[in-house]
Amino acid sequence: MRIVRLANFVTERSGGLRTALRELGTGYRLAGHDPVLIHPGVSYTSTETEQGLVITLPGPEVPGMGGYRVLLDRRRLADTLRGLRPDHLEVSDRSTLRWVGRWARRYGIPSTMVSHESLDGLLRLLGPFGRLADRLNARTAAEFDRIVATTSWAAAEFERLGVRDVVRVPLGVDLDRFHPSLHDPLLRRHWAAPRDVLLVHCGRLSAEKSPGLSLDAVEALRASGVPAVLVIAGGGPLRPQLQASAAARGLPARFIGHVGNRQRVAALLATADVVLAPGPVETFGLSALEALASGTPTVVHARSALPEVVGGAGLGAVDGESFARAAVELLARPDRRTAARARASMFPWSASVNGFLSVIEGARAGASRQS
Repeated sequence: MRIVRLANFVTERSGGLRTALRELGTGYRLAGHDPVLIHPGVSYTSTETEQGLVITLPGPEVPGMGGYRVLLDRRRLADTLRGLRPDHLEVSDRSTLRWVGRWARRYGIPSTMVSHESLDGLLRLLGPFGRLADRLNARTAAEFDRIVATTSWAAAEFERLGVRDVVRVPLGVDLDRFHPSLHDPLLRRHWAAPRDVLLVHCGRLSAEKSPGLSLDAVEALRASGVPAVLVIAGGGPLRPQLQASAAARGLPARFIGHVGNRQRVAALLATADVVLAPGPVETFGLSALEALASGTPTVVHARSALPEVVGGAGLGAVDGESFARAAVELLARPDRRTAARARASMFPWSASVNGFLSVIEGARAGASRQS
Protein backbone atom coordinates (compact mmCIF):
# COMPACT_ATOMS: atom_id res chain seq x y z
CA MET A 1 0.00 0.00 0.00
CA ARG A 2 1.34 3.42 -0.94
CA ILE A 3 0.85 5.73 2.05
CA VAL A 4 1.51 9.34 1.10
CA ARG A 5 2.09 11.62 4.07
CA LEU A 6 1.92 15.41 4.00
CA ALA A 7 3.34 17.79 6.59
CA ASN A 8 4.29 21.42 7.02
CA PHE A 9 6.64 22.99 9.56
CA VAL A 10 9.36 20.38 9.09
CA THR A 11 13.02 21.42 8.92
CA GLU A 12 16.38 19.86 9.69
CA ARG A 13 16.17 21.56 13.09
CA SER A 14 12.56 20.70 13.94
CA GLY A 15 11.88 18.27 16.73
CA GLY A 16 8.86 16.16 17.66
CA LEU A 17 6.97 16.19 14.38
CA ARG A 18 10.07 15.35 12.36
CA THR A 19 10.86 12.49 14.74
CA ALA A 20 7.31 11.11 14.55
CA LEU A 21 7.27 11.27 10.75
CA ARG A 22 10.61 9.48 10.53
CA GLU A 23 9.72 6.71 12.98
CA LEU A 24 6.27 6.07 11.53
CA GLY A 25 7.56 6.07 7.95
CA THR A 26 10.32 3.65 8.86
CA GLY A 27 7.78 1.40 10.57
CA TYR A 28 5.43 1.49 7.58
CA ARG A 29 8.27 0.48 5.31
CA LEU A 30 9.36 -2.38 7.57
CA ALA A 31 5.74 -3.58 7.55
CA GLY A 32 5.93 -3.92 3.76
CA HIS A 33 4.24 -0.69 2.71
CA ASP A 34 5.44 2.07 0.40
CA PRO A 35 5.51 5.33 2.42
CA VAL A 36 6.12 8.69 0.74
CA LEU A 37 6.59 11.91 2.71
CA ILE A 38 6.01 15.35 1.17
CA HIS A 39 6.97 18.51 3.02
CA PRO A 40 8.09 22.02 2.05
CA GLY A 41 11.66 23.01 1.32
CA VAL A 42 13.72 25.59 -0.52
CA SER A 43 13.44 23.68 -3.80
CA TYR A 44 12.20 20.40 -5.27
CA THR A 45 14.07 17.31 -4.08
CA SER A 46 13.34 13.58 -4.16
CA THR A 47 15.37 11.31 -1.90
CA GLU A 48 15.11 7.64 -0.95
CA THR A 49 15.55 7.23 2.82
CA GLU A 50 14.98 4.62 5.51
CA GLN A 51 11.45 6.04 5.93
CA GLY A 52 10.76 5.74 2.20
CA LEU A 53 10.73 8.39 -0.50
CA VAL A 54 10.95 11.95 0.83
CA ILE A 55 9.89 14.75 -1.52
CA THR A 56 10.30 18.44 -0.82
CA LEU A 57 8.27 20.98 -2.79
CA PRO A 58 9.14 24.68 -2.79
CA GLY A 59 7.30 26.53 -0.05
CA PRO A 60 7.63 30.04 1.36
CA GLU A 61 9.23 30.65 4.73
CA VAL A 62 6.88 31.81 7.47
CA PRO A 63 8.13 35.11 8.94
CA GLY A 64 9.24 34.89 12.56
CA MET A 65 9.02 31.09 12.71
CA GLY A 66 12.71 30.24 12.62
CA GLY A 67 12.88 28.76 9.14
CA TYR A 68 9.60 26.87 8.99
CA ARG A 69 8.00 26.67 5.54
CA VAL A 70 4.54 25.77 4.26
CA LEU A 71 3.13 24.12 1.15
CA LEU A 72 0.99 26.83 -0.45
CA ASP A 73 1.10 25.86 -4.15
CA ARG A 74 -2.04 23.71 -4.24
CA ARG A 75 -1.84 23.02 -7.96
CA ARG A 76 1.70 21.66 -7.76
CA LEU A 77 0.92 19.57 -4.70
CA ALA A 78 -2.22 18.15 -6.34
CA ASP A 79 -0.25 17.33 -9.51
CA THR A 80 2.39 15.58 -7.38
CA LEU A 81 -0.27 13.56 -5.55
CA ARG A 82 -1.91 12.49 -8.81
CA GLY A 83 1.48 11.32 -10.08
CA LEU A 84 2.10 9.29 -6.93
CA ARG A 85 -1.33 7.60 -7.04
CA PRO A 86 -1.63 7.08 -3.26
CA ASP A 87 -3.68 4.31 -1.71
CA HIS A 88 -4.00 6.42 1.45
CA LEU A 89 -3.30 10.02 2.45
CA GLU A 90 -2.07 10.91 5.94
CA VAL A 91 -1.97 14.65 6.68
CA SER A 92 -0.22 16.26 9.64
CA ASP A 93 -1.31 19.89 9.38
CA ARG A 94 -4.95 20.87 9.70
CA SER A 95 -4.39 24.57 9.06
CA THR A 96 -3.01 25.03 5.54
CA LEU A 97 -3.41 21.42 4.35
CA ARG A 98 -7.02 20.80 5.36
CA TRP A 99 -8.12 21.13 1.71
CA VAL A 100 -6.33 17.86 0.91
CA GLY A 101 -9.17 15.96 2.60
CA ARG A 102 -11.66 17.29 0.06
CA TRP A 103 -9.23 16.52 -2.77
CA ALA A 104 -8.78 12.94 -1.56
CA ARG A 105 -12.52 12.38 -1.27
CA ARG A 106 -13.03 13.65 -4.82
CA TYR A 107 -10.67 10.94 -6.10
CA GLY A 108 -11.91 8.20 -3.77
CA ILE A 109 -8.70 8.08 -1.71
CA PRO A 110 -9.10 7.29 2.02
CA SER A 111 -7.55 9.90 4.30
CA THR A 112 -6.58 10.54 7.90
CA MET A 113 -5.68 13.76 9.69
CA VAL A 114 -3.19 13.45 12.54
CA SER A 115 -3.75 16.01 15.30
CA HIS A 116 -0.15 16.80 16.23
CA GLU A 117 -1.05 20.24 17.57
CA SER A 118 -3.86 21.77 19.58
CA LEU A 119 -5.48 24.30 17.28
CA ASP A 120 -7.72 25.38 20.12
CA GLY A 121 -4.74 25.89 22.42
CA LEU A 122 -2.61 27.71 19.86
CA LEU A 123 -5.39 30.13 18.93
CA ARG A 124 -6.18 30.81 22.58
CA LEU A 125 -2.55 31.87 23.09
CA LEU A 126 -3.13 34.52 20.42
CA GLY A 127 -6.47 35.74 21.78
CA PRO A 128 -10.15 34.79 22.19
CA PHE A 129 -10.32 32.61 19.08
CA GLY A 130 -11.93 29.52 20.58
CA ARG A 131 -14.95 29.65 18.27
CA LEU A 132 -12.69 29.88 15.23
CA ALA A 133 -10.85 26.75 16.39
CA ASP A 134 -14.17 24.95 16.77
CA ARG A 135 -15.23 25.86 13.24
CA LEU A 136 -11.92 24.76 11.75
CA ASN A 137 -11.91 21.49 13.72
CA ALA A 138 -15.48 20.71 12.63
CA ARG A 139 -14.51 21.25 8.99
CA THR A 140 -11.45 19.03 9.40
CA ALA A 141 -13.54 16.22 10.85
CA ALA A 142 -16.03 16.52 7.98
CA GLU A 143 -13.36 16.40 5.29
CA PHE A 144 -11.25 13.44 6.47
CA ASP A 145 -12.25 9.81 6.96
CA ARG A 146 -10.49 9.52 10.31
CA ILE A 147 -8.96 11.87 12.89
CA VAL A 148 -6.00 10.48 14.83
CA ALA A 149 -5.23 12.00 18.23
CA THR A 150 -2.15 10.97 20.18
CA THR A 151 -3.78 11.53 23.61
CA SER A 152 -7.22 11.91 25.14
CA TRP A 153 -6.33 15.56 25.76
CA ALA A 154 -5.75 16.05 22.03
CA ALA A 155 -8.95 14.23 21.15
CA ALA A 156 -11.06 16.37 23.47
CA GLU A 157 -11.20 19.42 21.19
CA PHE A 158 -12.88 17.24 18.55
CA GLU A 159 -15.04 15.10 20.82
CA ARG A 160 -16.69 18.06 22.51
CA LEU A 161 -17.96 19.00 19.03
CA GLY A 162 -19.61 15.59 18.71
CA VAL A 163 -16.99 14.16 16.36
CA ARG A 164 -17.09 10.37 16.59
CA ASP A 165 -14.33 9.21 14.27
CA VAL A 166 -11.45 10.21 16.56
CA VAL A 167 -9.01 7.38 17.20
CA ARG A 168 -6.38 7.62 19.94
CA VAL A 169 -2.93 6.30 19.01
CA PRO A 170 -0.01 7.33 21.25
CA LEU A 171 3.35 8.17 19.73
CA GLY A 172 6.42 6.31 20.89
CA VAL A 173 10.05 6.53 21.93
CA ASP A 174 13.24 4.83 20.78
CA LEU A 175 14.03 2.80 23.89
CA ASP A 176 17.48 1.85 22.61
CA ARG A 177 18.61 5.33 21.63
CA PHE A 178 17.29 6.93 24.83
CA HIS A 179 18.59 4.88 27.73
CA PRO A 180 19.76 5.45 31.33
CA SER A 181 23.14 3.91 30.49
CA LEU A 182 23.99 7.09 28.58
CA HIS A 183 24.37 9.02 31.85
CA ASP A 184 27.72 10.82 31.45
CA PRO A 185 29.61 11.96 34.60
CA LEU A 186 32.02 14.05 32.51
CA LEU A 187 29.12 15.84 30.85
CA ARG A 188 27.58 16.50 34.23
CA ARG A 189 30.81 17.98 35.60
CA HIS A 190 30.94 20.23 32.53
CA TRP A 191 27.54 21.79 33.30
CA ALA A 192 27.19 21.53 37.07
CA ALA A 193 29.13 21.40 40.33
CA PRO A 194 28.90 18.16 42.35
CA ARG A 195 26.12 19.46 44.65
CA ASP A 196 24.16 21.27 41.95
CA VAL A 197 20.81 20.11 40.68
CA LEU A 198 21.08 19.86 36.90
CA LEU A 199 17.87 20.81 35.13
CA VAL A 200 17.44 20.44 31.37
CA HIS A 201 14.92 22.14 29.08
CA CYS A 202 14.89 20.51 25.65
CA GLY A 203 12.64 22.13 23.06
CA ARG A 204 11.93 24.97 20.70
CA LEU A 205 12.19 28.45 22.20
CA SER A 206 8.89 29.86 21.00
CA ALA A 207 5.82 31.30 22.69
CA GLU A 208 3.65 28.17 22.53
CA LYS A 209 6.34 26.23 24.43
CA SER A 210 6.46 28.73 27.36
CA PRO A 211 10.24 28.34 27.87
CA GLY A 212 10.25 31.26 30.29
CA LEU A 213 8.70 28.96 32.89
CA SER A 214 11.96 27.01 33.02
CA LEU A 215 13.82 30.19 33.97
CA ASP A 216 11.16 30.94 36.57
CA ALA A 217 11.61 27.45 38.03
CA VAL A 218 15.38 27.88 38.38
CA GLU A 219 14.88 31.25 40.03
CA ALA A 220 12.37 29.80 42.50
CA LEU A 221 14.62 26.85 43.31
CA ARG A 222 17.63 29.04 44.01
CA ALA A 223 15.53 31.42 46.11
CA SER A 224 14.56 28.42 48.27
CA GLY A 225 18.19 27.38 48.72
CA VAL A 226 18.36 24.65 46.04
CA PRO A 227 21.56 25.11 43.93
CA ALA A 228 19.88 24.53 40.57
CA VAL A 229 21.46 25.15 37.18
CA LEU A 230 19.70 24.97 33.84
CA VAL A 231 20.84 23.78 30.41
CA ILE A 232 18.53 24.86 27.57
CA ALA A 233 18.87 22.81 24.38
CA GLY A 234 16.97 24.27 21.46
CA GLY A 235 16.71 27.34 19.28
CA GLY A 236 13.88 29.62 18.32
CA PRO A 237 12.71 33.21 18.08
CA LEU A 238 12.64 33.75 21.87
CA ARG A 239 16.27 32.85 22.48
CA PRO A 240 17.66 36.43 22.58
CA GLN A 241 14.85 37.54 24.92
CA LEU A 242 15.36 34.55 27.22
CA GLN A 243 19.12 35.00 27.35
CA ALA A 244 18.70 38.66 28.25
CA SER A 245 16.20 37.74 30.97
CA ALA A 246 18.50 35.08 32.46
CA ALA A 247 21.42 37.51 32.49
CA ALA A 248 19.40 40.31 34.07
CA ARG A 249 18.18 37.96 36.81
CA GLY A 250 21.62 36.43 37.39
CA LEU A 251 20.39 32.91 36.66
CA PRO A 252 22.82 30.06 35.86
CA ALA A 253 21.19 29.17 32.53
CA ARG A 254 23.30 27.86 29.65
CA PHE A 255 21.84 28.15 26.15
CA ILE A 256 23.44 25.55 23.89
CA GLY A 257 21.15 25.97 20.87
CA HIS A 258 19.83 23.24 18.63
CA VAL A 259 21.63 19.93 19.16
CA GLY A 260 21.53 18.06 15.87
CA ASN A 261 23.31 14.96 17.15
CA ARG A 262 20.62 12.73 18.66
CA GLN A 263 23.22 10.81 20.66
CA ARG A 264 24.27 14.04 22.37
CA VAL A 265 20.63 14.84 23.16
CA ALA A 266 20.17 11.37 24.62
CA ALA A 267 23.27 11.76 26.80
CA LEU A 268 22.11 15.17 28.05
CA LEU A 269 18.67 13.82 28.98
CA ALA A 270 20.16 10.81 30.76
CA THR A 271 22.58 13.03 32.70
CA ALA A 272 20.01 15.56 33.92
CA ASP A 273 18.54 15.29 37.40
CA VAL A 274 15.16 16.60 36.25
CA VAL A 275 13.84 17.60 32.82
CA LEU A 276 11.41 20.51 32.48
CA ALA A 277 8.68 20.45 29.80
CA PRO A 278 6.61 23.63 30.34
CA GLY A 279 4.63 23.77 27.08
CA PRO A 280 0.95 24.37 27.95
CA VAL A 281 -0.54 23.19 24.64
CA GLU A 282 1.52 20.07 23.97
CA THR A 283 -0.64 17.26 22.59
CA PHE A 284 1.91 14.55 23.40
CA GLY A 285 5.44 15.78 24.20
CA LEU A 286 8.03 13.47 22.66
CA SER A 287 10.95 15.14 24.44
CA ALA A 288 9.36 14.45 27.83
CA LEU A 289 8.92 10.79 26.91
CA GLU A 290 12.53 10.65 25.68
CA ALA A 291 13.60 12.01 29.07
CA LEU A 292 11.68 9.25 30.85
CA ALA A 293 13.26 6.62 28.58
CA SER A 294 16.62 8.07 29.64
CA GLY A 295 15.71 7.45 33.28
CA THR A 296 15.07 11.09 34.15
CA PRO A 297 11.86 12.28 35.85
CA THR A 298 10.04 15.19 34.25
CA VAL A 299 8.01 18.18 35.40
CA VAL A 300 5.38 19.05 32.79
CA HIS A 301 2.69 21.66 32.34
CA ALA A 302 -0.39 20.45 34.19
CA ARG A 303 -2.78 21.90 31.61
CA SER A 304 -1.24 20.09 28.66
CA ALA A 305 -1.49 16.47 27.54
CA LEU A 306 1.81 15.59 29.18
CA PRO A 307 0.47 14.47 32.59
CA GLU A 308 -1.41 11.80 30.64
CA VAL A 309 1.87 10.71 29.01
CA VAL A 310 4.31 10.81 31.95
CA GLY A 311 1.88 9.30 34.46
CA GLY A 312 3.37 8.77 37.90
CA ALA A 313 6.92 9.17 36.57
CA GLY A 314 6.50 12.95 36.49
CA LEU A 315 4.52 15.78 38.01
CA GLY A 316 2.42 18.61 36.63
CA ALA A 317 2.82 22.29 37.45
CA VAL A 318 1.59 25.64 36.15
CA ASP A 319 4.09 28.33 37.17
CA GLY A 320 7.68 28.78 38.30
CA GLU A 321 6.96 28.17 41.98
CA SER A 322 5.01 24.97 41.38
CA PHE A 323 7.58 23.74 38.83
CA ALA A 324 10.25 24.23 41.52
CA ARG A 325 8.22 22.38 44.16
CA ALA A 326 7.55 19.52 41.75
CA ALA A 327 11.26 19.21 40.93
CA VAL A 328 12.12 18.98 44.64
CA GLU A 329 9.43 16.32 45.16
CA LEU A 330 10.73 14.23 42.28
CA LEU A 331 14.32 14.49 43.51
CA ALA A 332 13.21 13.07 46.87
CA ARG A 333 11.91 9.87 45.28
CA PRO A 334 14.49 7.07 45.53
CA ASP A 335 12.93 5.12 42.64
CA ARG A 336 12.53 8.09 40.30
CA ARG A 337 14.86 6.80 37.59
CA THR A 338 13.52 3.24 37.46
CA ALA A 339 9.95 4.58 37.49
CA ALA A 340 10.76 6.92 34.60
CA ARG A 341 12.22 4.13 32.49
CA ALA A 342 9.34 1.79 33.29
CA ARG A 343 6.78 4.38 32.19
CA ALA A 344 8.59 5.04 28.89
CA SER A 345 8.76 1.30 28.19
CA MET A 346 4.98 1.38 27.73
CA PHE A 347 5.41 3.45 24.54
CA PRO A 348 7.52 1.56 21.96
CA TRP A 349 7.39 2.90 18.41
CA SER A 350 6.30 -0.52 17.20
CA ALA A 351 2.98 -0.08 19.03
CA SER A 352 2.51 3.34 17.44
CA VAL A 353 3.16 1.98 13.96
CA ASN A 354 0.70 -0.84 14.47
CA GLY A 355 -1.89 1.60 15.79
CA PHE A 356 -1.55 3.99 12.86
CA LEU A 357 -1.70 1.13 10.36
CA SER A 358 -4.89 -0.11 12.01
CA VAL A 359 -6.41 3.35 11.57
CA ILE A 360 -5.37 3.39 7.91
CA GLU A 361 -6.92 -0.02 7.30
CA GLY A 362 -10.10 1.13 9.05
CA ALA A 363 -10.32 4.25 6.90
CA ARG A 364 -9.83 2.18 3.74
CA ALA A 365 -12.51 -0.30 4.82
CA GLY A 366 -14.91 2.54 5.57
CA ALA A 367 -14.25 4.17 2.19
CA SER A 368 -14.86 0.83 0.44
CA ARG A 369 -18.25 0.46 2.14
CA GLN A 370 -19.26 3.97 1.06
CA SER A 371 -18.22 3.50 -2.59
